[in-house]
Amino acid sequence: MSTATPRHDATVVHTVTLVGPRGFGATYRARLAALTAQGRVRLGAVVSPDDPAGLDDLPDSTPWFRTLEENLASEDPAVRPDVVIVSTPIHTHLPITEVALRAGCDVMLEKPPVPSAADHATLLRLVEETGQLCQVGFQTFGSTAVAEVERIVASGEIGEVVSVGTVGTWTRPASYWARAPWAGRRVLDGVEVVDGVVTNPLAHAVATALRVGGVRRTDDVAEVEVDLFHANPIEADDTSSVRVVATSGVTFGFGLSLCAPVRTPSRITVYGTLGRVVLYYETDRVEVQLPEGVRFVQGDRVPLLDDLLDVREHRAERELLCSLDAAGAFTQVVEAVRSAPAPRRVPEDLVRWVGEGGDRRPVVTEVEEWCERVAARSQTFAAAGAPWAV
Repeated sequence: MSTATPRHDATVVHTVTLVGPRGFGATYRARLAALTAQGRVRLGAVVSPDDPAGLDDLPDSTPWFRTLEENLASEDPAVRPDVVIVSTPIHTHLPITEVALRAGCDVMLEKPPVPSAADHATLLRLVEETGQLCQVGFQTFGSTAVAEVERIVASGEIGEVVSVGTVGTWTRPASYWARAPWAGRRVLDGVEVVDGVVTNPLAHAVATALRVGGVRRTDDVAEVEVDLFHANPIEADDTSSVRVVATSGVTFGFGLSLCAPVRTPSRITVYGTLGRVVLYYETDRVEVQLPEGVRFVQGDRVPLLDDLLDVREHRAERELLCSLDAAGAFTQVVEAVRSAPAPRRVPEDLVRWVGEGGDRRPVVTEVEEWCERVAARSQTFAAAGAPWAV
């Protein structure tokens, strides 16, 4: 299964500003280099509080501005963007995106889009008011594997959907939490950040599971319950469970941790009355399990920046693969994390530490088994009886 070849307008070259070239911005730098080679874009400027010198894949002649406002105020039309990529800390997304939208730019906004439901509503109003495009960087939404799972579910092949279970058991060393002042924080200098396993590293797992379960927008969510814990010495959560109930009645269970013995492929299982379908979203692989046997489908994906450019060229014909509106259900989960009590500490006798220095990391006892259980049963750790939650 492969993606259809997008229909490009070869006469259009989009001028792009990259806000936040470091960190995940490196992924956008690589994509921009490929699109530049194709003649689709021109990197007009980079915005960063620090000089981006030393980023070898940026041309030396690339203009640098400390703020997007400075970039937009430039009298040089060659640096004024059509598209702004926002790849900055979570709590800065809304103000930067507002500046871009009000300037008449379309936006590629990295996930998670905003740290609260109120900010999401504000940003939705801005998108409607300005008429600009805002694509959210849930890259899995460009996957043909996700589309295939949706097709299988809609076809009735696995029967009526009962629940969706998601397991994400990853590892993160101490250096991960030390990489930036906002990492592992719920609040920084009085501003809500809402970092943590649910909202950031495994956000794709949450958003994608909601999507394949037919839950995309704010109104699709009836209830969210979170159970937040941490083994690392951080404010945010690194081992959490989430239970979502959709207005359709479908339940969702998420067992998510950055404190597993080893990193395993994240997977989303849609449980039906006649069978189940498993999505390994990191590798775009689908496994369909039916009484008569098992089959596999391998997908691929369209980069969401490319999709944004396609929609810019053919607005009357196409919609974004991951519009801000389609991230509404995910933002309800973010809101539940934001408004929940501070994560509780996993008892020391249930944590084993491995490695040294920046590689030092915790392993929570039997965390993989408990993540499996809450995902399969659509429960929280507390309801399932996990020892650190009792």
